[in-house]
Amino acid sequence: MSEPAQSVRLDVWLWRARFFKTRALSAQMCDSGHVRLERFGLVNRVDKSSQAIKPGDRLIFALGARLIDIEILDTGERRGPAAEARTLYRANASV
Repeated sequence: MSEPAQSVRLDVWLWRARFFKTRALSAQMCDSGHVRLERFGLVNRVDKSSQAIKPGDRLIFALGARLIDIEILDTGERRGPAAEARTLYRANASV
């Protein structure tokens, strides 16, 4: 039996969690510096789509006119249906 992945690329996770329709759009958002990653209380701007994320990390980014603030609960193994994607994160109170 294999263990679940401990970390995953940020662009892959955003695509699996269905925030973006394609991985290319997800990577473009990450590379543009519009995503912030909070880990151990430190907030850093992400400028590379290859940034590794893991459960417990928090992401903050704008999607359209909404500000998304989520905590990562699981890395997931695939891009599944929307119901499965919602189990990968928990929405936090508005920033």
